[in-house]
Amino acid sequence: MTQVPFLDLQQLHSEIRDSLEAAARRVLDSNHFILGPEVEAFEMEFAQYCGVGHCVGVGNGLDALHLLLRAHEVGPGDEVLVPSNTFIATWLAVSQCGATPVPVEPLAQTYNINPDALAAALTPRTRAIIPVHLYGQPADMDPINAFAQRHGLVVIEDAAQSHGALYKGRRAGGLGDSAATSFYPGKNLGALGDGGAVLTNDASIAGKVRLLRNYGSRVKYEHPSIGYNTRLDEMQAAFLRVKLGFLDSWNFQRRELASRYTTQLLDSGLGLPWVPDWATPAWHLYVVRSPRRDALRAHLEKHGIHTIVHYPTPPHRQACYPEYSHLSLSLTETLASEVLSLPFFPALTEQQLQQVVTAITLFGHADQRP
Repeated sequence: MTQVPFLDLQQLHSEIRDSLEAAARRVLDSNHFILGPEVEAFEMEFAQYCGVGHCVGVGNGLDALHLLLRAHEVGPGDEVLVPSNTFIATWLAVSQCGATPVPVEPLAQTYNINPDALAAALTPRTRAIIPVHLYGQPADMDPINAFAQRHGLVVIEDAAQSHGALYKGRRAGGLGDSAATSFYPGKNLGALGDGGAVLTNDASIAGKVRLLRNYGSRVKYEHPSIGYNTRLDEMQAAFLRVKLGFLDSWNFQRRELASRYTTQLLDSGLGLPWVPDWATPAWHLYVVRSPRRDALRAHLEKHGIHTIVHYPTPPHRQACYPEYSHLSLSLTETLASEVLSLPFFPALTEQQLQQVVTAITLFGHADQRP
């Protein structure tokens, strides 16, 4: 039986292996390994790509969120409005600052935070909103930003899944006051290890993050602030510079794959992704819904098709957040029980896609048997 992986990084990297190896040699030859010319160059190139004034490379996406909150002076006693339907890192960054995550349910169509639900979550202690561009689809930022402006809140995008996504013609990462992103290997723009970045047009915020990421120091052995050790690695920056040059073409391939999936699964009975006319998703994931998700997943596994659930347990149901266990967030909990991410990456072949579609069709036919 032919196996269809959920993600095949080996195939993706094989196409650019020579360029990656040349980047590694460049770092070795330079003898700069921490905050050197590769990080500086990548920061400039990625800021330009995202249409913002400043990019600050850090160790990972969680640290990017955490440092941004710190830079915006969010801390103990403050509340931050966060999606209830998200990876837990969005919440953890808030908790790491000593602030309180306040969950907001998603829109049923896009699974992103519902702008109309923000008002009910607002209190005098609310300081910020973190919209997540989930699965690579931009959140509806105009009403979110308008709400924030009315109430004096900071908007920090969690753009970890949306490299290259467009909202009304503008790139994700430049849609709020600042943004955090991740370069985890499986992302659209993924490093060969951990990595992350902060994006902003505010030079003061960028400067604070640069200070915080490097032990609270601008000058060696001088520490005006209590900081952290979370710097984008020079080698990873070199790899990211190579991959940034391919990002748009890879995202085009993702759009083509998403279109083929959607066209061929229209009659499958599954809930398929819905895209507003103002959005051009990065298509980080292709996520379907089924009330029989677990049975479908087992069926696909029997046919050699590997899938992932993003995410099986919402943050408010995690053991690390017992204070939220009493909450009933019905749409979030329904999504957690129904969503399934299908195999999806630029190097996915037509044969592999057809194997997935055929197996899903067989599952639907089996449902219809007496």
